[in-house]
Amino acid sequence: MREDRREGFAMVESAARVVVAKPGLDGHDRGVKVVARVLRDAGVEVIYTGLRQSPEMIVAAALQEDADGIGLSVLSGAHMTMFGRVMELLEENDATDIRVFGGGIIPEGDIESLEQMGVAKVFTPGAPTADIAEWVKENIRPMHTA
Repeated sequence: MREDRREGFAMVESAARVVVAKPGLDGHDRGVKVVARVLRDAGVEVIYTGLRQSPEMIVAAALQEDADGIGLSVLSGAHMTMFGRVMELLEENDATDIRVFGGGIIPEGDIESLEQMGVAKVFTPGAPTADIAEWVKENIRPMHTA
């Protein structure tokens, strides 16, 4: 597991910190912006990286921000590649404690494969935003310090 870069500081109760990203060439960001706002309103600290992010950029941001979770929005059909590469990069960086979740246009048949590669939760189109916020608050635990 990652060592806290701020060793020596006492753990403080705080909100989970989540990097939210749009990997790949998909330019549709309305949904991810809505989810980011809902998470913020629910007390989650959200870092939105913007459009057209590579998995390398997303993981680098999560490491730099000392994130507890990564939320990916994939509408392009490249979900297996994008989620898979993010999971590989987290493993390579000894950061598997960062939980990955996401959603988008993801066929039901691919959800089990994503979960087997370590994706914690996949939300399909039409998932209520309240359910997403509740899942994040219950499943993404703050591990950073003040």
